[in-house]
Amino acid sequence: MWSVEPLLLSTEERTELEQRVRAEMTPHRDRQRAAVVLLAADGAPGRRIAVEVGLSPQAVSKWRIRFRDFGLEGLEDAQRSGRPLVYGPIDRLVLMAKVTSELPGLTAQRSHAELHDAMAAAGIAISASQIGRILAKQDVRPHKVEDWSSPKDTPEFSELAADVCGLYLSPPENAVVLSIDEKTRIEGKSSKHSATPVRPGRPARSGFEYARHGTASLLSAFEGGTGTVTATDAARNDPAHFTAFLEEIEEKTDPDLAIHVVLDDGSSHISKTTKAWFALRPRFVVHHTPAHASWLDQVECFCSILTRKALRPGEFASRQELVAKLMLFIAHYSESAAPFRWVYDAKMAV
Repeated sequence: MWSVEPLLLSTEERTELEQRVRAEMTPHRDRQRAAVVLLAADGAPGRRIAVEVGLSPQAVSKWRIRFRDFGLEGLEDAQRSGRPLVYGPIDRLVLMAKVTSELPGLTAQRSHAELHDAMAAAGIAISASQIGRILAKQDVRPHKVEDWSSPKDTPEFSELAADVCGLYLSPPENAVVLSIDEKTRIEGKSSKHSATPVRPGRPARSGFEYARHGTASLLSAFEGGTGTVTATDAARNDPAHFTAFLEEIEEKTDPDLAIHVVLDDGSSHISKTTKAWFALRPRFVVHHTPAHASWLDQVECFCSILTRKALRPGEFASRQELVAKLMLFIAHYSESAAPFRWVYDAKMAV
């Protein structure tokens, strides 16, 4: 029966091959080749090696012969055809360091041309277009900056959030729950060119040039139990106008009901004038949302609806027309309003 002589290994070669098989960081192909040589040195036939290692018999024969003729170097991949790598790992690491670690200097961010100059100063000649290709392949986008705001999960945050959410989920008896906030600097503007209506295959179109007709500020109170909204046009966003709005709410609310008010930490909400106003009216119970968590204020949900439905896009020939349309929309919204389905309870995960 035809057989192949076992491979002869020196002590150093066997130690190196066994280390490649055991090491977790060894590439899979290198581990397979080392296992082929070790099994061949133990006298295992080629078909058995192929089954155990997961290679074809032809591949087992190839790596056995490569090791016999060239030793450990024979287990390396042969030089491939094609253009060699122009920019090696070190060049790419220098580029990534300049993009992710170095400050750009006078400019807020570096262009590919400026990165080309920075690389040239480091002694690496690389074109701006090649820099763009390398960054795109690594999904690195130095020209983009994303804003984020994350409230800290502190005991104070949890307490304030749980207090506000408790009002929504279990409203107190003989009381109304109101979420109050301002929507400021609402622009009244009209397009200089007539808009075209929607067509099959084409959305509605409006010109980018527009005329400004002033701005408006809106004070809104969203009632959590019914979903209705009370609003007024405020000439200024200050404590005087804010407390005047609160007085309107007080007059319209049944005197036998307590008024629980949810507010964020806006300047007119925490001013001395506002605090003194609340101190004289014990029927008002104030609940503040945590810092950077105004999304807990339900009136913000309504303001989002207002923006989408009434303001964007919108044509307002004057400030008066803007305010009139806002009030008309709020009145229409309140006719069929329903409370928001609130599910977040602000309980800390255990």
